[in-house]
Amino acid sequence: PVDRGKVKAVALKSMYKQTDIQLSQIKEQIELLVNQARRIHDRVDISEVIYETKINFKPIVGHQYYLYQKIEGDYFLSLVAPDEWGRASKPDYCATIELLADHTWSILDKSDLFDQIKS
Repeated sequence: PVDRGKVKAVALKSMYKQTDIQLSQIKEQIELLVNQARRIHDRVDISEVIYETKINFKPIVGHQYYLYQKIEGDYFLSLVAPDEWGRASKPDYCATIELLADHTWSILDKSDLFDQIKS
């Protein structure tokens, strides 16, 4: 004779275990997608800020540039790295950035001053 209660209990236990595993995997995938979306949104936000700054050259995809703030408060993009400035004319360093193929900007390095730009 088959103990239907025992068969049912084993089947339910197996079902719950498998569906919990699958739901956990889906949750991880959702978290990954949310993080990817957040990073894209952050790139768009900073890209808007950068495109509002003064750029006196045509940026090239894949190259690094430097974002600075002048004493007057204006921001500008430069080819000159922070350690390449002379003492007298050194502006405040904000970030090292790279132009990506989709024309958004990726932040490679930033100073505390950079966080003030976005606020």
